[in-house]
Amino acid sequence: MAATDSATPETTAQAAPGAGASAPHATHSVWRWIPTLYFGQGIPYVAVMTLSVILYKNLGVSNTDIALYTSWLYLPFVVKPLWSPFIDMFRRKRWWIVWLELLIGAAFAAVALTLPMANFFQLSLAVFWLLAFSAATHDIASDGYYMLALDGHQQAAYVGFRSTFFRLSMITGQGALVYLAGKLTELTGNTAAAWSIVFFLLGAMFLALFAWHALVLPRPASDRPNVPRDADGQPLPIVASFFAVFAKFLRKPGIGTTLAFLLLYRFGESQLVKIAPVFLLDGPERGGLGLSTATVGIVYGTLGVVALSAGGLLSAWLIARDGMQRWLWPMALAINVPNVVYVYLAMALPSNIELIGTLIAVEQFGYGFGFTSYVLYMIMTAKGEHQTAHYAICTGFMALGMMLPGMPAGWLQTQLGYSNFFIWVCIATIPSFIMTALIRIEPGFGLKRD
Repeated sequence: MAATDSATPETTAQAAPGAGASAPHATHSVWRWIPTLYFGQGIPYVAVMTLSVILYKNLGVSNTDIALYTSWLYLPFVVKPLWSPFIDMFRRKRWWIVWLELLIGAAFAAVALTLPMANFFQLSLAVFWLLAFSAATHDIASDGYYMLALDGHQQAAYVGFRSTFFRLSMITGQGALVYLAGKLTELTGNTAAAWSIVFFLLGAMFLALFAWHALVLPRPASDRPNVPRDADGQPLPIVASFFAVFAKFLRKPGIGTTLAFLLLYRFGESQLVKIAPVFLLDGPERGGLGLSTATVGIVYGTLGVVALSAGGLLSAWLIARDGMQRWLWPMALAINVPNVVYVYLAMALPSNIELIGTLIAVEQFGYGFGFTSYVLYMIMTAKGEHQTAHYAICTGFMALGMMLPGMPAGWLQTQLGYSNFFIWVCIATIPSFIMTALIRIEPGFGLKRD
């Protein structure tokens, strides 16, 4: 239940086309920055979307407030297309990456400082907003840099590895850091202090990433400001350039169906993801499973993410072998049908950790398997001029599709109870199947290039 990209080295150059670097970088150079860049891209996202939920639950915030206010943290990822053209037009992507990592590190430290305060909820939310805006801008710059620093074939060859390190960041965030927070709470008896230590560690991590990337990120010739030009080759005014980028996106064939697919493919999942962690933490007297924070870090954050990664890698290999058209429907089924495991968990309330972990792993494997087609569809849509900005627009609609349904999820769960809420989540998967039937995939898209 995490929004990540998903593909493997076998995905074709069609899956990530466009203008790459003027000359391919040596493999050893690529391995110096792809792992750390995408690990660093994933950590702030996990902190904003998942750690914040578990943090506030541990500190006694209600489910309704958690779902409502943490869903608003999706907003920067929704509206990032509004400033993605400026990232394209001003400065190099490398510059944005390096300095944003310093800002993100400072934001993590600021979250740590707010948690012991009486009004921690309001103050930490404000800092999480800054963190979310910084992370969304870092996403734009790093995805654009990836497409500029590598040629088309290299983009496809390494996209699976970048996904792997993004998912390792999820294991670190949802697994190791949640486990650490739980154990520190048990050791100190102070939940706020335990989480403060966790966020100070994240701040130190990003200070190290800032220094590392300042040293090792290549400087490809193609990484330069990209200002739209008129028919005579003259730069357009800034405002005209800004709207030209959006106009070209909105003129893409079938754009209405595309946007509806991006908004509705994860309609059920967008509600589930806000409630699943608090369901695991709530006690049986409230309809939950009553797991400790450390156990949630292992079951949900580690085993679940490993299963998600395995599903993503398998689906990308199958797409590389057979093409995306062949596997579109199996992936739509995989991302939606396994949500039924939460219906069983809420009705049976099992106490066997192995059973709980297995069922969560099944749901996460299905999510990883099904999400690959969603990411590749965005890549296919963004092909062409201004692909950095157009891909950011796609991911903005992706985030909007998570944000809006997630906002009332806490209130809805409070009204329905966990069992009926998870039944509703299963019903809410129907729009996903409708939109899957309506979209069109380019013949041969995703096939491995010989």
